[in-house]
Amino acid sequence: MKQLESLDLSNNTLSGEIPQTMSAITFLEVLNLSFNNLKGQIPLGTQLQSFTPLSYMGNPELCGTPLIEKCKKNEAPGEDTNVMAKEEEGSELMECFYMGMGVGFTTGFWIVFGTLLFKRTWRHAYFNFLYDVKDWFMSRWT
Repeated sequence: MKQLESLDLSNNTLSGEIPQTMSAITFLEVLNLSFNNLKGQIPLGTQLQSFTPLSYMGNPELCGTPLIEKCKKNEAPGEDTNVMAKEEEGSELMECFYMGMGVGFTTGFWIVFGTLLFKRTWRHAYFNFLYDVKDWFMSRWT
């Protein structure tokens, strides 16, 4: 049975969950479990996630990869329990990154703007530079 290449169990009014042992069939190239009454998560394994969603179509209570319908449980069987902690740690890191980016932008903006606001010579030099750049572009394009 482990060397089975094709399995079509469509329209057989099968019910319940897909057995975990189905993921042990490694030579399976074609699988059709469509239009049954299967429910629960598709077992994790190398083969069962490689089939198209059409193989599982017509089973409204079936969920998990490769279907678009995600399972309502937060954790899939066989999934590490530290995954949620790692995701939270990653989101905290991203939050710190964005806060640092905001502080850095604000600081940099006020350094440049404050210098131009309070130093008249720098303000004149900066705007003269901008006019020169504008004139250079205008002379190139006309």
